[in-house]
Amino acid sequence: MTDNVMSKAATMEIPINSNGGTGALAEDDSLEQAAKLQWSLDEKVGSSRGTRDLQQVMVSGPNLNETSIVSGGYGGTAEGIIPTGSVKGPAVHYNPDFNKRIPVTGFGPNMNHSTSSSSMTAEEATRGVAVEKYEAVKKWGLNTYKCTKQMISERFGRGSRTVDLELEAQIDVLRDTKRKYENVLRLAKALTNHFYNMVQTQHALGDTFADLSQKSPELRDEFGYNAETQKLLCKNGETLLGAINFFVSSINTLVNKTMEDTLMTIRMYENARLEFDAYRSDLEELSLGPRDAVTMARMEAAQEQFEVHKEKYERLRSDVTIKLKFLEENKVKVMHKQLLLFHNAISAYFAGNQQQLEETLKQFSIKLKPPGADKPSWLEEQ
Repeated sequence: MTDNVMSKAATMEIPINSNGGTGALAEDDSLEQAAKLQWSLDEKVGSSRGTRDLQQVMVSGPNLNETSIVSGGYGGTAEGIIPTGSVKGPAVHYNPDFNKRIPVTGFGPNMNHSTSSSSMTAEEATRGVAVEKYEAVKKWGLNTYKCTKQMISERFGRGSRTVDLELEAQIDVLRDTKRKYENVLRLAKALTNHFYNMVQTQHALGDTFADLSQKSPELRDEFGYNAETQKLLCKNGETLLGAINFFVSSINTLVNKTMEDTLMTIRMYENARLEFDAYRSDLEELSLGPRDAVTMARMEAAQEQFEVHKEKYERLRSDVTIKLKFLEENKVKVMHKQLLLFHNAISAYFAGNQQQLEETLKQFSIKLKPPGADKPSWLEEQ
């Protein structure tokens, strides 16, 4: 009813006379009554509909972009109208659940979600690396503790150790052989240095004799003979030096590379043996304790570690056995050739047999470097 009255009042025409006043019409009373009726209804339902009307205005109210701001009084011209569509700003949505305004930016919720996901992924990766490092350090510390305990027990005679008598004897022989070969290598290097100095002295002495033969006419022949002798000795000495250097190089390779590689495998084998005995002793101690649930779980874990280190120990023991066999064969082959070379070269040099000395070098495929080959050229020095 109220809506019908208001619609009727809104559609009535109000005539205006020539002086601008309104005429006395019968409809004025009906308009006044309709206004009073509308006011009383608004007072009665205002309190109950206030919150709902506010939410409705906030959610489905007029679009600000379609409204206008009017400057001036009622009935003014349109010159003061400012369209609000030119005023730009972030869109605002009303959330009735949280009763607050949420500005919608240009990034959107997807960007925030992807950023949080990437940060969580980075944190998980960092945490995973930290856990792996912690587990590695924990495992290393436990293994070091067990091995140290086993080593101290063996030194004080309280613990048992696994011994392979045949293999241990071969290892001791190899270490003793290496010490002796190192001594041979040291003496051969000393011989090379001394003989090199002697050859250099002979070369300088031959040059001096040759110079004196030119400056002393009365002793020209004598100085000339000695100069030729020293030059011949110098040439043969350089040939012998080539043979000795080849001998030293071969011994150095045998001692510091071939034997050292085998000894490195032996050290790995000894470490594996110590770990094997440590976990074996740990398993034996657990087997002597009570058989409750906790102890049985620890025994199962100890049994697994024992099997792993047992397999490693047996594999390295097999590797050491094979390498010792090959090393012995290689050592005999190399030393047979090098000792024959050293003997023939020394004998030919001190016998003064230059032809036999040169044939010895050809027999072992030794090529002498020309004088000054070790020195860099003038272009390389620049």
